[in-house]
Amino acid sequence: MNPVFLSQSMERSAAIALLCQYVHDDGLQKHCLATGAVMRALVARLGEDAELWETIGILHDIDFELIHGDMQLHGAKGAEILEEQGIDPDLAGIVQRHNHTLFSGTYDRPVEIALQAADSVSGLVIACALVKGGRLSDVTVKTVTKKAKEKSFAAGCDRSRIALVAPILALPDFYAVAIGGLMGIRKELDLT
Repeated sequence: MNPVFLSQSMERSAAIALLCQYVHDDGLQKHCLATGAVMRALVARLGEDAELWETIGILHDIDFELIHGDMQLHGAKGAEILEEQGIDPDLAGIVQRHNHTLFSGTYDRPVEIALQAADSVSGLVIACALVKGGRLSDVTVKTVTKKAKEKSFAAGCDRSRIALVAPILALPDFYAVAIGGLMGIRKELDLT
């Protein structure tokens, strides 16, 4: 495979193909696509490179099946895979550092903050859609705000990681961005 330098932008289809080489679980693939969609939607508000941020979101959990739950390896193995593919080490480092169990409290770059928030909010919004019969189109900012307050709802979606986005964008606005981003790929997520 020819190396693809992320800093020069990577087509979405190439990022998905690379993800699918390492991630075979349909649910995890959808999570990665959803994170990428939220990243892409958020970047529209920040004037950054949409393809770049979406690709980071798509590839952020590329190592998850390989590490077999060892969170000491998560991210580091992903960065190694990406660097082997010729991806810019700085950007592979963003994937490595997204492991909040190892790097929590050290995020100051907008892309790192966005990845933390997108990683968790994507699951929260999708969970909201699932309780509405898979109708993402019925999910509103009010729905997400209400469900986010219920700690037992989508318990794996870390609210503190979502809250990291506050210096970049107010939480209700971020929820709107996340919903909009996911609406753009709802068919890929098997939602309506």
